[in-house]
Formats: sequence, structure tokens, C-alpha cells
Amino acid sequence: MTRVKALVLTGYGLNCDYETDFSLRSAGAESTRVHINELIAGQKDGTRIRLMDYHILVFGGGFSWADDHGAGVLMASKLRHHLGGDIEEFVEKGNLVIGICNGFQTLVNLGLLPGFGGQYRERSVALTYNDSGNFIDTWVRLRVNPASPSIFTRGLSALELPVRHGEGKFYASDHTLERLFESNQVVLQYADERGEAAGLAWPHNPNGSLRDIAGICDYTGRVFGLMPHPEAFNHFTNHPSWTTRKEALAREGKGLSGERGEGITIFKNAVEHIRQTG
Repeated sequence: MTRVKALVLTGYGLNCDYETDFSLRSAGAESTRVHINELIAGQKDGTRIRLMDYHILVFGGGFSWADDHGAGVLMASKLRHHLGGDIEEFVEKGNLVIGICNGFQTLVNLGLLPGFGGQYRERSVALTYNDSGNFIDTWVRLRVNPASPSIFTRGLSALELPVRHGEGKFYASDHTLERLFESNQVVLQYADERGEAAGLAWPHNPNGSLRDIAGICDYTGRVFGLMPHPEAFNHFTNHPSWTTRKEALAREGKGLSGERGEGITIFKNAVEHIRQTG
């Protein structure tokens, strides 16, 4: 069986690395937290570090460089300058990249997303200030596009995950939006109680994202960015209604099927893909 190795970036204000590392390990990966400077220098604790020695690269959530000059802007600039070629080679070799919240913002600023036709240096979408003008910390419903090539969401039709951001509004030109939908690169949309797209209605769409877009992938499905936090739903007790759900099942004579939260499935799909293709 292929040993699936994941690299979770840390440093400069990123603050979801422990949860992400835990989620990847729960999904069966050998995960390592690596500071951005360690990856640039090529060593960690005296051991050589090479991006190509890993299968999954995670740009995690947080507030890199305190979101100065815009969320993910400075992180993208530093990585492009020092590791731009390495990251592109990593993707071209068939490896997986996921950007969560601040990581999604970074992927967009790098141009890795949407990556139309393999153009990984062209910025054509943006994640900007929430329509409310405020930081948002809440749970959202998501509908999953079954026609998307995304490796990370295979077998999923819906999700509930938390969001926590001040700059999560997905924005693009009408032409780019149509292209994203035509190519099925829109992976996730904010949804209402019926599982239908939110239609820009608050609070189902928490930030005003155009066409309710919560996550997109590149044309291969191997690069994925999303604003919600799958690593923050790594255990069933993370959900705010877990006690209600548990009681409802108990009254039906049932129990919880396991302790994992829904977010682990996203990481498990990535791990299984590498095992099958590696």
C-alpha cells in the first residue's frame, strides 16, 4: 500500500495547521507540519525537505501576514517568488493541492485556481470582503456538484461545515463565472435547508459570493480551494447540533455510525486517490 505523505504549511499567522494535520492522519495520511521558511530552505530539524517527496500539499486556514494588503496576497507573493516553479511541477506530476479559507485566497492570488486549461499563473477570480462588512463565524450548508472532476468531493452530495472569514466573497466576471460552470469547476455552492443553491440569500450565503460559489477546482480536479473548513469538522462533537442529533437517533433506537465528522471525507478522498494512482 502506498504511503501517502501530506505537507501542511505553517507560519506567519496560519492557525489551522494542527486540526488539518489531525484530519489528514485520521484519513490515513502521514502528515507533517512544515513552516514556510523550512520548505523554502529545504530542511526541517536537520532533515532534508523537498516538496516532491509529498503527495498532498495543504494551504491551510488562518490569517497569513495578518491579511495585510489583502487575504492571502503576501503569502502568494512569497511562495511565487521562492517556490512557484516547484509548486507548478508538483501539480503537473499528478499530486494534490487543497487550499482552505486563507489557503483558497492564496491559491487564487497565485493563479493556481481556476487554472483554466493548465494556466496556473493567470489570476481571473477573487475572494474579497464579505457583503456584511464583518467577520463571519458560522456553519453553512453546502451542495456538491456531482459532475465536478474534484478528487476531494467524490461520493459527496451535501456537506455542513463552518466558515470563519472576513474576505470570503467569491467574485469574477460574468464570462469567467460561465466558464467555471460550463467546465464543472464549481465544486461547492452555499445551500438552503432544501439543499438548493442559496440564491444569494443571507444567511445561507454568508458573504455574498456570486452564484453562491463556496469552492472551485482546476480543470484536473486535483487542485481544490474552498472557504469552509473541513478540518474543523473532524469529530461529530464539532457540530453545534450534535447533542440533538444523538438524541434523535437514540429515540429511533439507533446510534452514531462513528466519531468522525463529515469534513474527514474530503481528506480521505484525497488519500484514497493517491493510494489508487500511486
